[in-house]
Amino acid sequence: MSGLTFVDVCSGAGGLALGLEQAGFDPRLLLDDDELAVSTLRANRPHWNVLHTDLMDFDPSEHPVSHDVDLLSAGLPRVKSSATVGRPDSDVEERLLTAAIYLVHAIRPRAVLIENVPGLANSDAYQHLRDFARAELAHLGYEFSWFVVNAVDFGVPQNRKQGVLIAIERPWAAAFRPPSPTVRQPATVGAVLGPSMASRGWRDAARWAAQADRPAPTLVGGSKNRGGADLGPTGAKNTWATVGVNGHTVGDEVPDVDFVWDPELGRDHMVKITAGQAALLQGFPETWEITGRKTSRYRQIGHATPPPVGRALGRAVAAALVRDPSVPPAG
Repeated sequence: MSGLTFVDVCSGAGGLALGLEQAGFDPRLLLDDDELAVSTLRANRPHWNVLHTDLMDFDPSEHPVSHDVDLLSAGLPRVKSSATVGRPDSDVEERLLTAAIYLVHAIRPRAVLIENVPGLANSDAYQHLRDFARAELAHLGYEFSWFVVNAVDFGVPQNRKQGVLIAIERPWAAAFRPPSPTVRQPATVGAVLGPSMASRGWRDAARWAAQADRPAPTLVGGSKNRGGADLGPTGAKNTWATVGVNGHTVGDEVPDVDFVWDPELGRDHMVKITAGQAALLQGFPETWEITGRKTSRYRQIGHATPPPVGRALGRAVAAALVRDPSVPPAG
């Protein structure tokens, strides 16, 4: 273990925190405002210090354990582009990002990790947020890296791009390098879900898995204001249909021995991905328990940072923080 510590905000189902734990970080404090997400965190890591509170209501002075940690991490709800400005809820996500930046002032971590939409790293639509982060943190001594990662490059069977901000205090900043891909060949939906598809005796499981020979499209958790769970927008549903999956819903169980798989006969003869299988597509271990009913479980999963991505980002940050800042990095 590296002995590094972190505070994680908007923790959700714990994907980012789990990845950081796997990278050798020890959590001092996690918080989320969703009761079921908090239940998920406590069910899997009873020893973690988890607060059920809104980030915008969090006062670190009441929780001194959060001070002087090595890393502040935040897998924040997706900020919307300028095209959505004017909608009643268009600034909720942006206010959470702003609150996370302000939190840096109070707890003064050596490094900051914020994960969000890909455009946060490079799109003109989010330049105002990058400018805000720099204005707030540069004078505190942080240097910045903005980049995009794709979960498929880290062994996750899903094309899922994420924009990442890494801000590190100057003595260690020069040593930071964004993580390099950890796999040469992407994991596929069929390889990851084949065993679970066969678990109830479905005779076509191997045939289905063989043709599901590509990564999944991005899983989308949706919002509490929407209806039931599905596998994303129209484009994603159409992609799922090419591997014989009904993306218009989330299944209760995997197919049984009598299920007839024939996509030409329509959606009823396509397989349905369960919430548990969605968690596998996000890179969660099978042992990670997501609490709640089906739709709420799927939403927690869809919003999560894939743990292998969190692990890769954590290792990259740790590699910089454990360096002797008096020794110039190689290269």
